[in-house]
Amino acid sequence: MHMRKHVKGNVSWVGYLDWELETFHGDDYSIFHGSSQNSYLIEEEKTILVDTVWGPHHHTFIENLKQEIDLKKIDAIIVNHGEADHSGALPALLAEIPGTPIYCTAMAVKSLEGQYGKQGWNFHVVKTGDELDIGNGKKLQFVEMRMLHWPDSMAEFLTGDNILFSMDAFGQHYATSELFADLADQNVLWHEALKYFVNILNPFAALIPRKLEEIGKLNLPIEMIAPSHGAIWREKPFPILEKYAEWAKGEPKDQVVIAYDTMWNGTKKIAHAIEAEIKRQSPSTVVKVYHIAKSDKNEVMTEVFQSRAIAVGSPTAINDILASVTGWLAFAKSLKFKGKKAAAFGCYGWSGEGVAILQKRLAEAGFDVIDENVKSLWNPGEEDFAKVPELVKALLA
Repeated sequence: MHMRKHVKGNVSWVGYLDWELETFHGDDYSIFHGSSQNSYLIEEEKTILVDTVWGPHHHTFIENLKQEIDLKKIDAIIVNHGEADHSGALPALLAEIPGTPIYCTAMAVKSLEGQYGKQGWNFHVVKTGDELDIGNGKKLQFVEMRMLHWPDSMAEFLTGDNILFSMDAFGQHYATSELFADLADQNVLWHEALKYFVNILNPFAALIPRKLEEIGKLNLPIEMIAPSHGAIWREKPFPILEKYAEWAKGEPKDQVVIAYDTMWNGTKKIAHAIEAEIKRQSPSTVVKVYHIAKSDKNEVMTEVFQSRAIAVGSPTAINDILASVTGWLAFAKSLKFKGKKAAAFGCYGWSGEGVAILQKRLAEAGFDVIDENVKSLWNPGEEDFAKVPELVKALLA
């Protein structure tokens, strides 16, 4: 089955559309619209393969590639990032064409040898400013992209065709047969682009403005941005660059997320009381309520990213909070949100440590935790609901 799709000039997409993919990074990232593992074939005087695909798809990938070209004509393989979804097919491919030069960063050598063993692969280490002449007056210019999102990441710019192969930056977990972003479903595209940024790149958001500035100083006449996942950007000025600059600032909307888990619905009642009070005090504020144990954490974190404040609830359970909330807060901490207020609430029957534990863990996760809280013995009553307005007032202040 031929999978080649024309990108521009002598550049083709030869990757894998993973329509059935449901999770990524183990089960840590939810996939609702499939994904793609983008590999690109450049055929000038030299034939260059940019990245491969995930190991489980290596047979399909290589057989499809054989229908397009004689594998022995591949002069070099670019490995932009050692993670398995991009490098997984390398061992099988190099078994077919041993000795083929691999261009990657020094950190990528460590990653690849760490994952696949020291097999004597023909590594050519590159750094920002290095170039590879591929003939017909065209070159690949390499740009290191450290921590976007691994230490080994890099991108490269193809002169002449003016394509930036951007690796994980500017991507989406989104399978679209249309190939180009302007042809894809815009609602899905932008939701998936934001979700990808929040759940994968936001921990490194502080690096993004500097990297965008660095790329700008190279004065590259970029006409396409071809990421490693999702659709290719070809509309100028590139909306994804504008969005990354905006998202990297972390400026929130007038929105509050309420996230909770509950045992016997007491904490749930407080959550809904907080939601109603927010709408009473600030009708224009968007409020979104999520039951942590029943809601997809990546989708919720995408909403947290856009919010100016959150309220998190859990009953006390075995001198602690519920495990679902503990895990949720650990994930929130890893995403390094900045400049957001947080409140804690919950029910208890005996020891009652839950709210204090929530406040401590919210602070550890980088939130500005207010003192006001709702801590209800057994089931919330009038005296508990009477505390909600002050909590909301402080949260919105």
